[in-house]
Amino acid sequence: MLQTLLIALSLAMDAFAVSVSTGIAVPGFGPRQAARIGAWCGVFQFVMPLAGWFLGSSVKAYIEFIDHWIAFGLLAFIGGSMIREALSGGEEAAVTDLSHRRLFLLALATSIDALAVGVTLAFDESVNILLSAAIIGVVAFALAMLGGLLGRRLGRLFQRRATLLGGVVLVFIGAKILFEHLSAA
Repeated sequence: MLQTLLIALSLAMDAFAVSVSTGIAVPGFGPRQAARIGAWCGVFQFVMPLAGWFLGSSVKAYIEFIDHWIAFGLLAFIGGSMIREALSGGEEAAVTDLSHRRLFLLALATSIDALAVGVTLAFDESVNILLSAAIIGVVAFALAMLGGLLGRRLGRLFQRRATLLGGVVLVFIGAKILFEHLSAA
């Protein structure tokens, strides 16, 4: 149980960081939006280990080879868009909503590692995958929601550069994921 909780916490750190930057960048971000981003991240963090579990060892090498590139690409795309919006000037530069597309991409990008974790959990016969996935999902929900609310508070202090900061954070998270995987290889 402790191992599962530690895995859940480590998997949820990216969702937490993305939620902080989203809370900073989205004007009027509040508890409802925090719950939405938490739900998206929690559901993806629940589903991805299950999917990985079912994929099993037959695709493990393939997933490990590209998971970091997919996460980097998605986060760099979203972060780059936010940076471009911020640098284009004016009030129009701010992210105005949390569309389903944006939430989908954020949740997907921050849960790719959970897919690989699910594959590795398939090798441990003592693991209850449904319970493990539920713990991972609940922790991701809680940390993403908390991160969004924390970002909202930070956004009030840094409203003028919030979108730029949020975009830079997303690009750095993507680069961090890429660097960690490439340096481990």
